[in-house]
Amino acid sequence: MTDRLYSDPDLVQFYDIENIGGDDFNYCVGFAEDARSVLDLGCGTGQLAAALSHGRSVTGVDPASPMLDVGRSRPGGDKVDWIEGDARTVRLGRRFDLVLLTGHAFQVFLTPEDQSAVLRTIAEHLAPDGLFIFDSRNPVANEWQEWTPRRSERIVMHPSLGAVKSWNDFECDAVTGIVTYSTFYEIPGGDKILGAESKIAFPAKEDLARMLNEAGLLVEQWLGNWHGESYVDSAPEIIPIGRLR
Repeated sequence: MTDRLYSDPDLVQFYDIENIGGDDFNYCVGFAEDARSVLDLGCGTGQLAAALSHGRSVTGVDPASPMLDVGRSRPGGDKVDWIEGDARTVRLGRRFDLVLLTGHAFQVFLTPEDQSAVLRTIAEHLAPDGLFIFDSRNPVANEWQEWTPRRSERIVMHPSLGAVKSWNDFECDAVTGIVTYSTFYEIPGGDKILGAESKIAFPAKEDLARMLNEAGLLVEQWLGNWHGESYVDSAPEIIPIGRLR
């Protein structure tokens, strides 16, 4: 599950530059206000976990050790319990007031079996009155159509490398719906291009609803974006919020 985009330190150094804060970060900070304990599955470089660590117990789980290394070194990182683990199989022997899985991390699990395993992990770690929240891109929005080299080309300002040209490309499997996307960084002053290929799934809302129910999870609200608006069929996001059934 740890492709080079998340496991190669040369690529990990760009992650925070391209993924600073955002609407999901802001929403989850507010959503966690009353939680005394938080489990951040697929925590990545730990931006959210570290931000939530003041005044509560926070555990961050991720399979990529270079991402966790970044988390440990960031302000507030010393207050987080960082665990290298797989969201499908990790069992911590405790329950949390809030379990979250953001940054579309759920989509790296490509099969219904793996997706169901992640949902069972959420259920296994929820306190009786705890809440869960996670996000997945709505397949009807066809967001991957924007991931062409022409549409995605951008300049990333790296603190030591300067202006780095970056772009994406993709292929979509019409049978499985799995999108294979590539990420590239052209390092200035030479011919070096860093690149990685990743695969993500786009499960439909009805499939998510079925798997959530089978995992023993009750969805109390479906959001369609990180501004808190209710889900509609054309929404860009599928964001279930709920608790144990």
